[in-house]
Amino acid sequence: MTRFSITELSLSGLKLIHRQSLGDARGYLSRLFCGNELAAAGWHKPVAQINHTSTALRGTIRGIHYQTPPHSEMKLVTCIRGEVLDVAVDLRAYSPTFLRWQAQTLSADNANALLIPEGFGHGFQTLEDDCELIYIHTESYAPQSEAAIRFDDPALAIDWPLSISEISERDKAHPLLTAQFKGIKL
Repeated sequence: MTRFSITELSLSGLKLIHRQSLGDARGYLSRLFCGNELAAAGWHKPVAQINHTSTALRGTIRGIHYQTPPHSEMKLVTCIRGEVLDVAVDLRAYSPTFLRWQAQTLSADNANALLIPEGFGHGFQTLEDDCELIYIHTESYAPQSEAAIRFDDPALAIDWPLSISEISERDKAHPLLTAQFKGIKL
């Protein structure tokens, strides 16, 4: 029995994963990850790292983060508490959707996750107070490969739905894209 419905999104490789819960009077069981089932969505590497974030205030933005080769990563992002607007940006060199972004609402209630392929940047804005996310990664964090672009880069024009309540000084300081940025070569 499959526990995931997989929907192709408009950016190649980006997928919305809907988890099927099994429940009864006691509560429910929801599978967060299954390598065998997610292989159909393109997940072909072992899990290298699992992270958990907690964000207190509605309107907070985190991102736009990514890792460069040889530590490019695929990630599966799931909201387990609250609701967020999750954003993926195609940064792949030679991609027909280079520098396009797509947003999906993830929440504890809608049971959706975003499968973000290698070569994408990722960020989110909390739509409620007290949000928690689980990230499943195909690569471990590698500081030498860490990179980011600004959440408010005019070249991207991401339509964040809320006024920004919080953003880290580090995320505010990420560079804007320049004409020299030709994308991530995978």
